[in-house]
Amino acid sequence: MRNKKTNDRLEPTVFVIFGGAGDLTWRKLVPALFDLSRDRSMPADFSVIAVDRVELSDEKLRRRLHDGVRKFSRQGMVKTAEWGEFARHIHYQQGDFKELQTYTALGEQCAKLEKEWGVKGHRIFYMATPPSMFGEIPGYLGKAGLARDCEWERIVVEKPIGYDLKSARALNAILAANFEESQIFRIDHYLGKETVQNILAFRFANPLFEPIWNRRYVDYVTITAAEAVGVEHRGGYYDHAGALRDMVQNHLMQLLCLVAMEPMVSFDADEIRNKKVDVLHAVRPILPGAVHQCVVRGQYGRGTLHGKIMHGYRQEDDVSSHSRTETFAALKLFVDNWRWQGVPFYLRTGKRMPRQFSEVAIQFRTVPHQSFPPESGRDWHPSRLVLSIQPEEGIVMGFQAKFPGPKMLLRPVEMRFTYQDGFAVPSPEAYETLLWDVMSNDPTLFMRADQVEAAWGLLMPVLEVWAESTPRDFPNYVAGSWGPKAADALLAREGHAWRPIA
Repeated sequence: MRNKKTNDRLEPTVFVIFGGAGDLTWRKLVPALFDLSRDRSMPADFSVIAVDRVELSDEKLRRRLHDGVRKFSRQGMVKTAEWGEFARHIHYQQGDFKELQTYTALGEQCAKLEKEWGVKGHRIFYMATPPSMFGEIPGYLGKAGLARDCEWERIVVEKPIGYDLKSARALNAILAANFEESQIFRIDHYLGKETVQNILAFRFANPLFEPIWNRRYVDYVTITAAEAVGVEHRGGYYDHAGALRDMVQNHLMQLLCLVAMEPMVSFDADEIRNKKVDVLHAVRPILPGAVHQCVVRGQYGRGTLHGKIMHGYRQEDDVSSHSRTETFAALKLFVDNWRWQGVPFYLRTGKRMPRQFSEVAIQFRTVPHQSFPPESGRDWHPSRLVLSIQPEEGIVMGFQAKFPGPKMLLRPVEMRFTYQDGFAVPSPEAYETLLWDVMSNDPTLFMRADQVEAAWGLLMPVLEVWAESTPRDFPNYVAGSWGPKAADALLAREGHAWRPIA
């Protein structure tokens, strides 16, 4: 009997998760797949095969994943019948990621499922493993004959895509040796967020804004991804990565591309990705001698956040007591083209900041002539457009309005749109959107090899200079603050400022 909670647009799919017993599968992937099934967004015939080294039965794995779904499902309470219907599609296969037998057995399992369904199925291979496996698994899939069919087989790669430009190129070469580019989905969960996608809709579906989206009207742009958390359980990974690799190279560069890209001719995936790559090619290179002028790094020390004493970064688990790793990074970039020439784009990200939020703020130029009485504009602020990505998804437009009364007094006011108030349906989690796109073979929100390498290429001078010069002031901001003072000075030199956050 055909499952009623399915989507007829999606063809039969085998979803293979390497690292299926791991944290990412437990926290993100299976809860997202479960929520898709509740929203009737899974194919009628599908299977989730978790592959990992540990010994587990199907039933033990399902109990573990059920616990994750109860904690992380967007839709809250999990009904026993709904979980039971979904869980029957989950299977476990024990295997070593470096043994060909694991992959031949996997191919046999996929063939068996397709025989039961009576139809060919799509095969999605998701690498939810440590990055050290990213360069191993594609080769074994190729040797096992599981990468040949461009139409039916594809691979998903989590970040980080390399540690630097050289390693990113090496990983892309391994992927390209076994899969066509059209089969490779490099995932960045930021691009699955509704507000991130809404940047395109806001810019190109509304004739009011696109004509002023340029150097003539925009003074500067700030892009922020602030985190209140520290490194949590990721100290071992983070101490070899840092903020520039962990957040700037992928998340913030993606936001920069969406904000600065030229209008696309169509909503074709490669058309959009071409426009984004064009932005990266237009970004003014950061010369080694100018790194200290346009890039700021920081590391948090002991401080107070929400009334609690917080350790400094060097006291976190699995972090060196003499670590030089940055937990904060801020950059000033310029996009050298006709639209944006001379407009600075300021990017920042940091851990242990006062609150978690991500946003893009478009600061417009002030009026060319102030014709109002001097006393009317004591609280004058140029217009600003804020695209809020998290925690509250929405758009805020700040402008000047007359304060009620007999005198001409101007005050800043806001027009505010939020997804929660504007629509009657909840926004899907980012992974739901992206996993749906993988299953429907839509690469629009995923990074191409040339985009990954272009982003790394822009940041390599910074990484090389930082590697050669030891920061003498670390830690240089306290936990619970907005980062080092040098990040404010980076903007203040031009008369600019980060948007104040309450």
